[in-house]
Amino acid sequence: MALEKTIVDDKIEVVTDYKHLQVRTATIVSEDGTELSRSFHRKVLTPDMDVSGESAEIRGIAAAVWTDDVKSAWQTFQENQQTPA
Repeated sequence: MALEKTIVDDKIEVVTDYKHLQVRTATIVSEDGTELSRSFHRKVLTPDMDVSGESAEIRGIAAAVWTDDVKSAWQTFQENQQTPA
């Protein structure tokens, strides 16, 4: 009877004009190869975020879709959302 906990990014979606990455991470608990439970955690990564601590797959997707144009457009959008004091 060996319990095993596995964590995997099981769904990665690219959404919005600013190429946000929606990542769903599954935590799977198994006993002797039989899944006992599965839970999920979600996060959204934006083009201004540091993804160096993410998986190689996420870093690769971010490098492919977060072009300089996308990063610039996201920065402009963020600046336009700031309300003047």
